[in-house]
Amino acid sequence: MQDPQDKVPEVAQAASSRAPRVVGLDLGSRRIGVAVSDPSGVLASPRLVLQRGRDHAADHRAIAALVQEVGAGQVVVGLPLSLDGSEGPAARLVRLELAELGAALPVPVEAHDERFSTVSADFALIGAGLKAPARRKVVDGVAAAVLLQSWLDGRAQARRAQAGRVRAGDAT
Repeated sequence: MQDPQDKVPEVAQAASSRAPRVVGLDLGSRRIGVAVSDPSGVLASPRLVLQRGRDHAADHRAIAALVQEVGAGQVVVGLPLSLDGSEGPAARLVRLELAELGAALPVPVEAHDERFSTVSADFALIGAGLKAPARRKVVDGVAAAVLLQSWLDGRAQARRAQAGRVRAGDAT
């Protein structure tokens, strides 16, 4: 008869073979929306909204603690591009903080276009029947989930395209 303790390494190995979660951040001047992917990297969900502290370092320590807590392997930060795709003052501020985050976090940090994420989140919350005061409390977290979902979908699409090129190459 097999000892149940022998199965522990198998379970640990299976858990460690999963892709790490991804954290999405919607950086605002007063709040930071935070979203987290599921373990398979398919679905983004709002996690919380952090109230900004007096300095970015305190905010970044809180984010680092969350990254460790959820076992994230990457952080995606929303980049608020202008409608024409250019970088205005808000995007430049995010780029500066992105560099700070890169130095403060033990995982890669990447920017992702977040145009319309807050608008999409607000419309979804209106559609869910939330009144303005309730929406203000959660919209940043939902916006973070919208931008993270966009990033996850783009990554999945790139993998499918790559797989299609590999299969097409095999056929020749």
